[in-house]
Amino acid sequence: MTIAAQLSHPSSHAGWFARAEHWLDTKGQGAWIAAMVLGLVFFWPVGLAMLFYMIWSKRMFTSSNTKSKPMTTTRPSGNAAFDAYKANTLQRLEEEQQQFEAFLERLREAKDKAEFDQFMIDRDDKPDTGAA
Repeated sequence: MTIAAQLSHPSSHAGWFARAEHWLDTKGQGAWIAAMVLGLVFFWPVGLAMLFYMIWSKRMFTSSNTKSKPMTTTRPSGNAAFDAYKANTLQRLEEEQQQFEAFLERLREAKDKAEFDQFMIDRDDKPDTGAA
């Protein structure tokens, strides 16, 4: 048995928890949910403990299809012309994003200044009723 196979399959000396966890992992997220529901039905503390474990170990939020690799933008396609076009497009989009973020910052600053100026005008226009 290879090292990878030994690591992916718990041995007989592993605890029952590790074997059960591995068995549920091979069956998928639906098996975890079914085991949790059955635990809630038959003895609610077990089901609740399984729910907390699933949330803590992030089994609730992982994709069931772990074999597929995510698409990356840095992987070359093998076509030099397309790779050059993609690099130029990504560079242009990054520059546009930076320009847009700078625009939004200037817009926020202008809005803040206008609000402050209006506050100062309103404050100066109010009659001073507290001084005698």
